[in-house]
Amino acid sequence: MTQVYHNPRCGKSRNCLAFLEDNAIDFEVIKYLENPPTEKELTALLAKLNLSPMDIVRQKEKLWIENFKNKSFTTEELITILSSNPILIERPIVIRDNKAIIARDLEKIKDFIK
Repeated sequence: MTQVYHNPRCGKSRNCLAFLEDNAIDFEVIKYLENPPTEKELTALLAKLNLSPMDIVRQKEKLWIENFKNKSFTTEELITILSSNPILIERPIVIRDNKAIIARDLEKIKDFIK
């Protein structure tokens, strides 16, 4: 089953869902702002993305700029920050089997779901 980390207020995230619907892809929506991923879930997600925590941080987010920018964190500390502040997680993230992508570009989604 395909899963999507979705923020309904994000246009890119809404476009991702519309694309999946238009292509008759069954998917489960994960509203990660309402139900933030645990540190363990984030660690597993990062492995599927093959990315570091910093790679999925929304660095232009006001919360990041005011509280975390220009500071050094360990991987574990970043995972804790992301789990505690899910607004900082880049979206949408599409998960399928043991792989995942940050799906801001519809072309990336096309290639991913083939």
